[in-house]
Amino acid sequence: MLKEKGFYRGVDLGGWLSQCDYSDDRLNNFIKEEDFATIASWGLDHVRLPFDYNILENADGSVNEQGYAHIERAIGYAKKNGLKIVLDLHKTAGFSFDYYSENEHGFFESEEYQERFYKLWEEMAKRFGKYSDDAAFELLNEVTDDKFIGVWNKVIKTCIGRIRKYAPDTIIIVGSYWNNHASAVAALEKPYDDKVVYNFHSYDPLKFTHQGAYWTDLIKPEERVSFEESEVDDEYFEKMFGSAIEKARAEGTDLYCGEYGCIDIVSPEDTLKWYKAINRVFEKYGIARSAWSFRGMDFGLSEPRLDSVRGELLKYF
Repeated sequence: MLKEKGFYRGVDLGGWLSQCDYSDDRLNNFIKEEDFATIASWGLDHVRLPFDYNILENADGSVNEQGYAHIERAIGYAKKNGLKIVLDLHKTAGFSFDYYSENEHGFFESEEYQERFYKLWEEMAKRFGKYSDDAAFELLNEVTDDKFIGVWNKVIKTCIGRIRKYAPDTIIIVGSYWNNHASAVAALEKPYDDKVVYNFHSYDPLKFTHQGAYWTDLIKPEERVSFEESEVDDEYFEKMFGSAIEKARAEGTDLYCGEYGCIDIVSPEDTLKWYKAINRVFEKYGIARSAWSFRGMDFGLSEPRLDSVRGELLKYF
């Protein structure tokens, strides 16, 4: 379904309407129309647009029209350049994948927060459901703890039901816990309908893709790991994605890898090797994907550091 619909090989626009300072300069200038043209010239077919709830809502939960105008503009840029777009809610009231530093808590315990989530997606559906051929909805980025999955499965079902009143044909993308890890896809319930697909992310192994990262205590930032030391072999990603592939097949749906990539500390040559390894499995199993990230965010794929390998690298997005 995703490949046929044009959501197969994409790139993320991280840091534009999410994980940012929300200044007018950022929202208006971090990504521009010419960037969509560049992405199209790379031979990709879609972009994934992370956005935060506080772009679309005022502090009291009322609609912020300027925020919706930013998303409308992004859809227009994509359509003009022959690209599809995944609209990814990266942060909702009461929850962020980075919930310690973002200070967003309580979503999975609060019916009030959940109702606010439903209303946001109803508003998205009312406005953008008409673009069902060009825009997909991703309900929420990277649910974290496994303790949330029971409530999350219920929230998914309720939310999609409310979206479908206004956007009956839009593709909807859902991920599981452990920050959308592939092994957690099996915990998702059967898709609501035949236009719902499963989502996972892959930054594996973290000690390679995130070496030097300053925002996680899961690795030692001073350590460096070459591709040869990364433990990635011909079977690495096939084993890692195995249960997700089986789950999607059993439920008759597609898989989408909404984020994957290497930090800018990894050499261009080793970045290319890693992309080749993961791409082999994407292609073998028809897994749609979007690489993290077009500009900045410590993963910028358009940065000059990759100029020496970009022509080859683009073959493996």
